Amino acid sequence: MTELKPKHFVVGITGASGGIYGVRLTETLLALGYTVHLVVSNAGWRVFKEELGFAATDREGFLNEQFKGYPGSLLYHPIADIGASIASGSFRTEGMIIMPCSMGTLSAVAHGSSDNLMTRAADVMLKEGRSLVLVPRETPLHAIHLENMLKLSRLGVKLIPAMPAFYFGPTSMDDLVNFMVGKVLDSFNIEHHLFRRWGGDE
Repeated sequence: MTELKPKHFVVGITGASGGIYGVRLTETLLALGYTVHLVVSNAGWRVFKEELGFAATDREGFLNEQFKGYPGSLLYHPIADIGASIASGSFRTEGMIIMPCSMGTLSAVAHGSSDNLMTRAADVMLKEGRSLVLVPRETPLHAIHLENMLKLSRLGVKLIPAMPAFYFGPTSMDDLVNFMVGKVLDSFNIEHHLFRRWGGDE
């Protein structure tokens, strides 16, 4: 019997507030045994420092330490590495999630701008017809934001705004973060138990 190879997902983390969303998504995918190709924007690294206290000169070493101990594999790609595997459509992945997604990155994806690895990888998802999920985190929204989201939605991009729900009775910040990560996993039909579903016991 041929051994099944781990599935590959691309995760992008931008400078929008809410870096913890991307961190929790990466942890969850790794815990489920997937291979994660991680790209963090320069502004994303600043948010890591400001919101999570993450400060690192050796970024790859820091991430490997942060996400060690999981059955899945982490591959970190610097955002300037336009020659990385995920920049090519011939490299197969299950899809890409940008979580959180800044309005600048969302705009670049909507207009086909691919001047760094994150936006290039997103462009690959579009041209190859693969799943692309964006988790925008901004408020309030103006007309340009909304027009860009509508354009992407019409292209088949899944937009899951960072709007945690309260019907499941969250009691901590972790509960709210897990809810959003769970909604992203739902979009890929990945089984999880991150929150209690409406009408269910979990």
